[in-house]
Amino acid sequence: MGSEGRMQSILVTGGSGFIGTHTVLQLLKEGFRVTILDNLDNSVMEAVDRVRSIAGTELSGNLRFYLGDLRNKDDLEVVFSQNSFDAVIHFAGLKAVGESVARPHLYYNNNLIGTLNLFEFMTKYGCKKMVFSSSATVYGQPEKIPCVEDFELKAMNPYGRTKLFLEEIARDIQKADPEWRIILLRYFNPVAAHESGQIGEDPKGIPNNLMPYIQQVAVGRLPELNVYGYDYPTKDGSAIRDYIHVMDLADGHVAALRKIFVTEDIGCVAYNLGTGRGTSVLEMVAAFEKASGKKIPIKLCARRPGDATAVYASTEKAEKELGWRAKYGIEEMCRDQWNWASNNPYGYRPQDASMRPKN
Repeated sequence: MGSEGRMQSILVTGGSGFIGTHTVLQLLKEGFRVTILDNLDNSVMEAVDRVRSIAGTELSGNLRFYLGDLRNKDDLEVVFSQNSFDAVIHFAGLKAVGESVARPHLYYNNNLIGTLNLFEFMTKYGCKKMVFSSSATVYGQPEKIPCVEDFELKAMNPYGRTKLFLEEIARDIQKADPEWRIILLRYFNPVAAHESGQIGEDPKGIPNNLMPYIQQVAVGRLPELNVYGYDYPTKDGSAIRDYIHVMDLADGHVAALRKIFVTEDIGCVAYNLGTGRGTSVLEMVAAFEKASGKKIPIKLCARRPGDATAVYASTEKAEKELGWRAKYGIEEMCRDQWNWASNNPYGYRPQDASMRPKN
């Protein structure tokens, strides 16, 4: 509730995606009114329907959905003219590193122009509070770990550069107009799913990230897991990342929102959202095998260009200033990922004969 006793209203762009759905659910449970704006480019309406189902009749009455694209100003005009928002959580954007290298124009067009339009309409309608979905990719190949928020930023691919450029744009906008309050959340590697097993990550095509890939091998949709890099200077030769449970991530957004509402002079500030611990690819595979009881065949492949040896977060700033820290370890991550996978082997799509794995 706001200070004047009314329910605070939040616009969530990209709210039907993986992190978006889990965050929307937590916002509803925490007493916010939520409006999703999404073009369903990499998500499906079924995910929003399931959020409503988990939230229950009463809470889901506080959720609205608009089909629209941030690059289309008419879509933004409709949403902003029909609602009054207290803050925006901005998830919408393309996020596959490999695709961004192959199609940089698509990434700059979607991620940059869409966000510039969003800033324009937030300004026009007097909503100057944003929680922005950034990424640990802005650290590039860090010279030391853990990654601390004041490290030099240097993205290594077009996707990472869109996040880096948008962080810079946000800083410039806030500097020019101190009424703005912006929190930049740099995620590390979001995994797992809601404990209900009803919502989770459902990438279209071949997954770009480790956990959905392992999951698809486990349910028989893919024959084996490609492990990129087996000769890194780590304990088992595989790369090390900071995996974070998506529900911890969702709670981090709620904490950031609360911080923005009570801190007038917050400016534009970045926080890492991770566990602060590194886990190797092969350790994650072993944990998933244990959780699922399935053997995951692996194929050792050469390193991918641009992949860092080890990246994990310093989480002290988020713990101290947002009062947030990750609660879940990799056992719970794998348990919840497998619960989602085994309940929904084909994601949100019903299984049909054309999608079954070929023997």
